[in-house]
Amino acid sequence: MKFSIAQSTELCRLLSDPSRLRLLLLLEAQELSVAELTEITGLAQSRVSTHLARLKRAGLVQHRRSGTAAMYAAASGAGRGQELWTLLREQLDDAQIRLDQERAAEVVRARKRGLSWAESVAGRMELYYSPGRGWEATAHALIGLLDLGEVLDIACGDGVLVELIAERARSVVGVDLSAKLLAAARKRLRGAANVAFCQADMHALPFADGGFDQVFLMHALSYARDPKTAVAEAARQLRRGGRLVVAALNAHRHRAAMEAYDHVNLGVAPDTLGKWLKACGLRLVQCRVTSRERRPPYFEVITALAVREG
Repeated sequence: MKFSIAQSTELCRLLSDPSRLRLLLLLEAQELSVAELTEITGLAQSRVSTHLARLKRAGLVQHRRSGTAAMYAAASGAGRGQELWTLLREQLDDAQIRLDQERAAEVVRARKRGLSWAESVAGRMELYYSPGRGWEATAHALIGLLDLGEVLDIACGDGVLVELIAERARSVVGVDLSAKLLAAARKRLRGAANVAFCQADMHALPFADGGFDQVFLMHALSYARDPKTAVAEAARQLRRGGRLVVAALNAHRHRAAMEAYDHVNLGVAPDTLGKWLKACGLRLVQCRVTSRERRPPYFEVITALAVREG
């Protein structure tokens, strides 16, 4: 089979991804579902599905229905990528391949023991899709328990958080520096009488001291040229008994990975963030790493909660 330059470039790109190579090698050995491939590789289920779709378009993977599940296997025909894959596969030798095969054998044994879906993913359930169990649905359910009062969302972006909390607050003000993002936020929240938006810099907020019950600073510090000042401005907004919630990237060294997202700093360590909050006269309830991404470069997220007392 002959290829154009564009086709050969596309195939080389397809087979240059280590995750896709791992999936192909697993599927040559045995038929597996997306959930099983997720468990074996540790990749997010959405990424596994995306990789499989690309491999299927290239004629390297096929699938069949088995009840409600789709079972995937290496394609047996002469797809346009088969010859190149065959040549590459003969040269592959890596410890990761052997580890994946061992995990695959365990997964297949569990399948044969007749475990339920929940039992088969016990301890790793957050990695898998299940109808109605998304984080968004869970967040909406939990937000219903709250009475937020008057809320300020700093660096609100296009209003995702504002939309989530608006029904549980007397009022919500969203602040962002970008006029384009605020236009999207206003469109998202059109018709919400208790919501307002304001274009302002998080380092110099245009509000009097102590005007809010809850202040959110969610993933904003990565865009702060002076994160300490941004935290102080957020703390200044709290009235007595008010709470400041911060979510931020833990300090890291991955400058190149952040360029695509326009971050202007490399995160902040929990101890440093905690000191800033205490210096603002707040009582620190929590300030620690609460999540770690499961794929390189394994970014960690800090969650902090601080209260304005007395």
